[in-house]
Amino acid sequence: MAASRLPPTALTLKQFLRRQQVLQLYRKILRAVRDVPAEADRRYLKDWAREEFKRNKDATEEDAIRMMITQGNMQLQELQRTLKLAKS
Repeated sequence: MAASRLPPTALTLKQFLRRQQVLQLYRKILRAVRDVPAEADRRYLKDWAREEFKRNKDATEEDAIRMMITQGNMQLQELQRTLKLAKS
């Protein structure tokens, strides 16, 4: 019997794509945080994002992950709207 060349913890295509969505969201949040004018607020938001993603890194249930991505996108949009209002 031929052994699989994939490691035992290899991600499925669906898991890989979901992981990419999560990483993309994280990067977008960090980019948005760069636009926060106050250093203390910027540091707080960066730490908050890091902790939220770390806290949920072991989530495996597909529906829960999808829900967290949706909530993260909504929070990102709210942050972007707030920054846009602050600039005007």
